[in-house]
Amino acid sequence: MSRTGTDAVVSGRATAPGRVRLAAVLLVLAALLVASATAGLAIGSVRVPPGQVWGIVTHAWGVEWAEPGWSRARETIVLDVRAPRVLLGAVTGAGLAVVGAALQALLRNPLAEPYLLGVSSGASLGAVAVIVFGVSVFGAVSLSVAAFAGAIGALVVVYATARTGGRITSARLVLSGVAVAAVLTALLNLLLLTTDRGNEARAVLAWTLGGLGGVGWDTLWLPVLSLAVGVGVLLAQARNLNLLLAGEEAATTMGLDVARFRARLFVLVSLVTGVLVAAAGPIGFVGLMMPHIVRLLVGSDHRRVLPTAALGGAVFLIWADIGARVVAAPMEIPVGVLTALCGGPFFLWLMRRDARRGTEGGRA
Repeated sequence: MSRTGTDAVVSGRATAPGRVRLAAVLLVLAALLVASATAGLAIGSVRVPPGQVWGIVTHAWGVEWAEPGWSRARETIVLDVRAPRVLLGAVTGAGLAVVGAALQALLRNPLAEPYLLGVSSGASLGAVAVIVFGVSVFGAVSLSVAAFAGAIGALVVVYATARTGGRITSARLVLSGVAVAAVLTALLNLLLLTTDRGNEARAVLAWTLGGLGGVGWDTLWLPVLSLAVGVGVLLAQARNLNLLLAGEEAATTMGLDVARFRARLFVLVSLVTGVLVAAAGPIGFVGLMMPHIVRLLVGSDHRRVLPTAALGGAVFLIWADIGARVVAAPMEIPVGVLTALCGGPFFLWLMRRDARRGTEGGRA
């Protein structure tokens, strides 16, 4: 990025055409989100016409604009089976995309993504332990609780090993995350190999690939709350994220305590990631792809990138889940399989692009 471009991003200045472009992109993505949510409620083993979908939804809200001509079974499918799933997909996609954008700025690395710090490995170990040992202390939410506890445990270990002399550097944090993830993955594999409950392997594989099925309204409040808090805080810190685009020295000169700022935001994005992984499993590549796609549309200013990434991530994961339901119907495949099929080629393209530019490991 040129010096003039960097200064504009840091100061948050935007030209009139830039504001119009941002508004147009946000409006298009918002319309796509509504259309995607409608498709998510309509498409499945039982097809529900879009008109009936909106009739059922508005009827549940107490608005009667259409004569109820649907069966009770269809209403249950839309409201109790598909609606929580679609909402979790939107929240998870938005959260992963926003976290990915923030991490790429914090680490100044275009290949950074939400699971870089070992959070998903800790969550996977906690969830697998519940599946293998049949623990049900917390009832229906035991798996989510264990996954979140594992994510937090991994986060604590990563930060403890990365901290030296009262400081946490980006390089040490990434290396600690990679090392802790490797150890936790080894423990997970050891647990699977030594358990006598071989019939649980399919459930373990399904969870570690990510999925949105089986969610209920009673467990959605935490992912929604974590997304709202995470996006709110990151938007409030968007200017400081922009400062990092100019480099650490320039950011320090402009009054930013880079070490403290990074440490606080690392904790925030790790907690948000832990909640999302606990709710939907480790769904990969969303947080890697969407920030780059969004920057092609609205530029590098995080005041624009964060809300656009949230909408784009929500749309993408809703459609990935629709694909997971219909590609191999009546069997459902884990949504993480489809995101990997999309994200893997994108990752390779991104590496080749940066290799051509000679900026591997540089800033996005």
